[in-house]
Amino acid sequence: MNIQALRPHFQGEILTQESGGYELARRIWNGMIDRRPAAIARCTGPADVVSAVRFAADSDIYPAVRAGGHNVAGHAMLDGGFVIDVSQMKGIVVDPQAPTATAQTGLTWGGFDRETQLHGLATTGGVVSTTGIAGLTLGGGVGWLSGRCGLVCDNTLEYDLVSATGELLRTNASQHGDLFWALKGGGGNFGVVTTITYRMYPITTVISGLLADVKCCGFTATS
Repeated sequence: MNIQALRPHFQGEILTQESGGYELARRIWNGMIDRRPAAIARCTGPADVVSAVRFAADSDIYPAVRAGGHNVAGHAMLDGGFVIDVSQMKGIVVDPQAPTATAQTGLTWGGFDRETQLHGLATTGGVVSTTGIAGLTLGGGVGWLSGRCGLVCDNTLEYDLVSATGELLRTNASQHGDLFWALKGGGGNFGVVTTITYRMYPITTVISGLLADVKCCGFTATS
């Protein structure tokens, strides 16, 4: 892999095993995963993702994609390979009138909720605030609001992604409908998603608690 061929076309950091920030960049949520990629391309925006995907295709490399890095199996990292890292892409635009929120896929649910709550809006998201929005959404997604709002993917309206050929596509109910359907819970391998648009709801308070049966002295109580 000639990583130097990517540098003229890439604005973000390209980290190799000799780079100062490499050790931190290769860490993910599951501390048992200890993989050492040959290079990590930390994208600043969709143009960097396009360049990274085209580089991988031209080099005949199947890359890993790192967003929140929360997947237990550690699919965000691989030994000796190439990682496309979108974790620095954290932009979000909330439209209270629609109401929708369009977020870049490096954002976590904690960051997402922080911005949407400024407008009194929420949607189904992860139960752990450090989980990235991308992996949970693409896998279907359950959260505290699933009972009221449905799965995370039920509330997605649009995806921007870079295809395997390096083409930036917008997918929704009227554009690339088959791909839009596949992205709504189908998992990975359809491209590198850069932004997701969510349907939002006027929710500011969630009350939760433990429901358990307690058996003592022949009596059963629910707490």
